[in-house]
Amino acid sequence: MLRLYVALLDVHEPAARAALAARPAPDALADYIAARVIPAVVAATVAAGPVALARAVREPLGPPGAAVAAWLAGEPQPPVEEYLARAASVPVLESLGPVAALPRARGAGGCPRCGGSPQLSYLAESGELLLTAPRQLMCARCGGFWIHDRLSCAGCGERSSATRSIFSDDERLPALSVDACEGCRRYLITVDGRKDPAAVPVVDELAALPLDLYARERGFTKIAPNLMGI
Repeated sequence: MLRLYVALLDVHEPAARAALAARPAPDALADYIAARVIPAVVAATVAAGPVALARAVREPLGPPGAAVAAWLAGEPQPPVEEYLARAASVPVLESLGPVAALPRARGAGGCPRCGGSPQLSYLAESGELLLTAPRQLMCARCGGFWIHDRLSCAGCGERSSATRSIFSDDERLPALSVDACEGCRRYLITVDGRKDPAAVPVVDELAALPLDLYARERGFTKIAPNLMGI
């Protein structure tokens, strides 16, 4: 997974710069991403991805433009199409920010920009000795961050400590933990930048696979899968 993500970074950096220069209009965004970014995502996936995924991306079920449009609209679709659309959209949406003007996703979640669901939780140093670092959630759809109450479930909003479960492996993964809710039976990974200032949330969350498996074995479902579908 990390090898494929590194390969995708080589696609994302120039794609982000190109999107900033081109500033595609919201109604042309899907076609822009499909034409300008998806071919490079396919090439990177074939070169560095798992064999099954590399084979599947060569012949997706539908046209790339339709897959990207569905992702931007927050609509469900087959896994391969969603992977391609999401991997190609990430650098464009992150570089354009609010300019992308995404429509609110169906069943809008907590992201103030697009209504997407949180993919991960991140704690950073506050910079002040007497202040506690705020909890930030990263949107699985547009990549934006927003501050969220540390005491409430990111999935259902439940605040009772009796329904919250924290799973961690302090020896092998000291900066990562699972924040699970017994009420809605969902969870997300928390990346603690206070314990590892060099942590990159979206990358470290990929490395949390052992914690994901542990949570799933106990009947929890992730609020929003990451790019690799985990």
